[in-house]
Amino acid sequence: MASNSELFERAARVIPGGVNSPVRAFRAVGGTPRFIARGEGAYIVDAEGKRYIDYIGSWGPMILGHGHPAVLEAVQRAAIEGFSFGAPTEREIELAEEILKLVPSMDQVRLVSSGTEATMSAIRLARGATGRHKFIKFEGCYHGHTDALLVKAGSGLATFGHPTSAGVTPGAAADTVVLEYNNVEQLEAAFAEAGHELACVIIEPIAGNMNFVRASLPFMTALRRLCTQHGALLVLDEVMTGFRVGLGSAQAHYARLIPGFAPDISTFGKVIGGGMPLAAFGAKREVMQHLAPQGGVYQAGTLSGNPVATACGLATLREIQKPGFFESLSAKTRQLVDGLKAVAAENGVPFSADSEGGMFGFFLLPELPQNYTTVMTTDKERFNRFFHAMLDAGIYLAPALYEAGFVSAAHSAADIDATLAAARTALR
Repeated sequence: MASNSELFERAARVIPGGVNSPVRAFRAVGGTPRFIARGEGAYIVDAEGKRYIDYIGSWGPMILGHGHPAVLEAVQRAAIEGFSFGAPTEREIELAEEILKLVPSMDQVRLVSSGTEATMSAIRLARGATGRHKFIKFEGCYHGHTDALLVKAGSGLATFGHPTSAGVTPGAAADTVVLEYNNVEQLEAAFAEAGHELACVIIEPIAGNMNFVRASLPFMTALRRLCTQHGALLVLDEVMTGFRVGLGSAQAHYARLIPGFAPDISTFGKVIGGGMPLAAFGAKREVMQHLAPQGGVYQAGTLSGNPVATACGLATLREIQKPGFFESLSAKTRQLVDGLKAVAAENGVPFSADSEGGMFGFFLLPELPQNYTTVMTTDKERFNRFFHAMLDAGIYLAPALYEAGFVSAAHSAADIDATLAAARTALR
């Protein structure tokens, strides 16, 4: 049996950094990444046979836990029928119908293979539908690794963004305006300056890549009003929050609190694929008609609507619609979050936490941050010590303080109790 360190050394010889996605490398927290051999319910088991309570869940998709029987059966049956055809299948229609049934802001949906594809295509669609080029994103929101989205804020209010990755040209970032999350005044000023040029605004309604930060009600209210007023499309990136924070996703949560609230375009991923590479973007029919083959906005993908992935996603969506599913999931997540806050208070550690549905986040700060700048003031060294102490105790949290966490239906009260017991030591 190879150890995690041996596998990491071997991987580093053939894969850049030894990983196929940067956060897996443990660069932020130090140490050796765990190479996972298998998952079972709420647990993952590494190459050395150590079992962990899993609060990453493949970064969100595993809302039912690993190896759910109904999902396994659906995937096995689909695999026997065929891996990929490059032609339409009935199951694509079934999955699209299931998504649209739960998200009334959309009339049509296009299936793709990744969240990056979904957000990239949504912005292209917004540009094609409006005939405009510029768009707004917010510091701390991650929408995939498309060139125009790997951008940080400029030095002034509505200045064009600057690339955050080598290989991204200034030209690729030239139409991207980056603003501060939850800053209504800045948002108003940006629309006053460039509203007539904006194709869209893209936002994570609950940001999951600066840990867990909610868009405030005044901010979302202003965002919807300004987009409507200036003819820009509001794109909600629900790749992470979709069917994870509630059955109707984050947009249903905001629609209950803001009269008339609805996005113009939505993107989804993670849960709708159940762990398989699958994502989607959708909108009302008048927007989607701009998409090829009907319209002039081109988008395509060889593996889009893959028959095995759609089987996995469809089985997952059907399970989460069972009575009481989200009530139970939300209660478990709140139990974890409230317990962590209590443990931190016992130890006198500055700590704040929040959750919605099966998604949560915590900060080593006395109050919940509202933007990326505040998130960056978190005590990184203390987080790293906490992370490794929890990992040693068999609790697998995100290996970076900027990532949200996830609870699954497979987590038990005993799992949460074990997590809190480990935290009592780890937070000292």
